[in-house]
Amino acid sequence: MHALQSLLEALLDSWDRNNTILLNLLRALPEGALEVRVMEGSPSIAQRFTHIHYVRLVFVFEDAPEFARNVPDEEWVAERDPDRIAQMLNESAQVVRDAVKGKLEAGQHMNLHFDHPILLLQHMLWREGYHHGQIKLALKLTGRPLTDKEAGPLTWRVWMLKKKFWDTTG
Repeated sequence: MHALQSLLEALLDSWDRNNTILLNLLRALPEGALEVRVMEGSPSIAQRFTHIHYVRLVFVFEDAPEFARNVPDEEWVAERDPDRIAQMLNESAQVVRDAVKGKLEAGQHMNLHFDHPILLLQHMLWREGYHHGQIKLALKLTGRPLTDKEAGPLTWRVWMLKKKFWDTTG
């Protein structure tokens, strides 16, 4: 495999792992945790997940419209169905993946916010890790913490394992 193609695959793999980690966190939530808020007026955990989905789609719409899908009307939706949230996250993750790969393969910059498609991907990884931490903190502050023993295999270990051990697609 050509070195640049190998690098692209590793970058896209990191994006796939990031989405897997978010899905694992969603599935590990205790009963009723989607409604958890740190304080009155702050977003619920469900709203944090739908915000992630929304922002992914907005950035692609603005920076790579040729890969865009419909952006939801609302950003902070209190979706109660974890399967629906997982579907949304998978769909928007694929949109981001396709946009980054497509722009890179075409040798094009992003249209508005980023000098390079990889910067979009890195920004998304950073911001979604931030939201992951907010979700875990909300659980902890409301008396429903995920222990490191529970969370580690679902999050940190996904980054460190060889793909064959975490990839459930094949």
